[in-house]
Amino acid sequence: MLRNPTRRTFVKGLGAATTLAGLGLWRPLAQASDGRELAGQHFELLIGQTPVNITGRPRTALTVNGSLPGPLLRWREGDTVTLRVRNRLEQDTSIHWHGILLPANMDGVPGLSFAGIAPGGDYLYQFTLRQSGTYWYHSHSGLQEQAGVYGAIVIEPRAPEPHAYQRDHVLLFSDWSDQAPEALLATLKKQSDAFNYHKRTLGDFVSDVADKGWGNTVDERLAWARMRMSPTDLADISAASYSYLLNGQPPDGNFTCLFQPGETVRLRLINASAMTYFDFRIPGLSLTVIAADGLPVTPVTVDELRIAVAETYDVLVTVGDLPAYTLFAQSMDRSGYARGTLARAMGLQAAVPEPDPRPVLSMADMGHGNMAAMDHSNMAGMDHASMNSLQGHPTSETDNPLVDMQTMAPRANLADPGIGLRDNGRRVLTYADLRSPYPDPDGREPSRDIELHLTGHMARFAWSFDGVKFSDAAPLRLTYGERVRITLVNDTMMTHPIHLHGMWSDLEDEHGRFLVRKHTIDMPPGSRRSYRVTADALGRWAYHCHLLYHMETGMFREVRVDA
Repeated sequence: MLRNPTRRTFVKGLGAATTLAGLGLWRPLAQASDGRELAGQHFELLIGQTPVNITGRPRTALTVNGSLPGPLLRWREGDTVTLRVRNRLEQDTSIHWHGILLPANMDGVPGLSFAGIAPGGDYLYQFTLRQSGTYWYHSHSGLQEQAGVYGAIVIEPRAPEPHAYQRDHVLLFSDWSDQAPEALLATLKKQSDAFNYHKRTLGDFVSDVADKGWGNTVDERLAWARMRMSPTDLADISAASYSYLLNGQPPDGNFTCLFQPGETVRLRLINASAMTYFDFRIPGLSLTVIAADGLPVTPVTVDELRIAVAETYDVLVTVGDLPAYTLFAQSMDRSGYARGTLARAMGLQAAVPEPDPRPVLSMADMGHGNMAAMDHSNMAGMDHASMNSLQGHPTSETDNPLVDMQTMAPRANLADPGIGLRDNGRRVLTYADLRSPYPDPDGREPSRDIELHLTGHMARFAWSFDGVKFSDAAPLRLTYGERVRITLVNDTMMTHPIHLHGMWSDLEDEHGRFLVRKHTIDMPPGSRRSYRVTADALGRWAYHCHLLYHMETGMFREVRVDA
């Protein structure tokens, strides 16, 4: 396995770097995790502050062991790992081991798992590894994850792997802003679409009239106006504020990993961003997906895949004869991209594709046709027969100032590539393509069903489950050993990656049949998806949207597993 140094961005040569440093105008970027691996069973991790320069302006990041991302942690299945995490910040901190099965007091969520790590203090994490695969870690304290406290985890299996490959590279995607995370959140609270620089114009209206007719166009505009939303609002934060990073490097940094012609390369894709969905492809090469969220899947070959925030995918790539290939990950709103190069030698590059056209949400994306999304005034005029055929909603959503819309005819949409990926001429991975190579690991039918609605108010930038924010919500209680079915209904126009700590989520198809085991379930707008959970981990666990600012503003619940 080869590891290669990365290039720093915005500095074209040693002479330029020396000149800028001498003038005090440039500071080096914190070293990326490539070449910064820690392997074994005993680890010392220090969370502190490090000067960085990602966009040409000196800033300070929160880092793990002085690097952004933090060091890659390489473990082995069956080992007991011990990690001493020390806090050198002026505020409390924590580390959550995303997707790792462990005791509740090792999970790293302040207020649930433990009290957090005080300034100047430390915490000893220790747990035995019951799994293998690709995972990641991040702070679960405030907005520190956005500021740089995250890194990759690779757990080597005890048993021989079924796939042969010659190289193994971790590709960790993230988003960085020169603005402090607190400032970003304050902006969103004041104006939720402040970073959407692509609102519809008069020219768009004229084009829509020519395409759809006057009446349909006006009706659609009025429907969006009643919801106080924009169909171009695909991401809360765009490249207007974000730089998209690959292993800590922005696009101009050209993170590079090496290959030799004819080799098979394993790429471990991790979306460690705070708020950004990425659509990943390598122009000219196919991707064979062999694992999702750390666990093996029946191999499926595609050209492109969408990776939700907090998800991981492992893919195999058989490299051709070209000297270089572009690793291309465009943001879902198409405002920017992360990129790097798979190359025969350092310094080589391939052409970087233009981002795809910016997609626009339709009413169909919100559920089904014009019935997809309705405010309370729309619902009042409906007869009972119509209401009986539509999606029900908890009473806590009624006349709720935290709920500005409801989906009325949601669908699982497991075979849908997603907004911006349909009919693009490429074979795109969907959840319907994912199959575990083993049957339902539990085998029991769920003894009860739990339905939760993902809710929000765009203008207020308030997010919740069932219209109830975390501070007002009672814990979701499970009994140790029981098997339950959780059904999520997305009542919002945003896509939400939902993560349950401590337990696996066994995704079902539309007919209730087991598909694949994951730790994060992506929920597109207007979708209804179900998965089974075995309550096999005692304690208090976090359950939340993994869009950081949605979690911080209320889309969070406690799950309590009692004996």
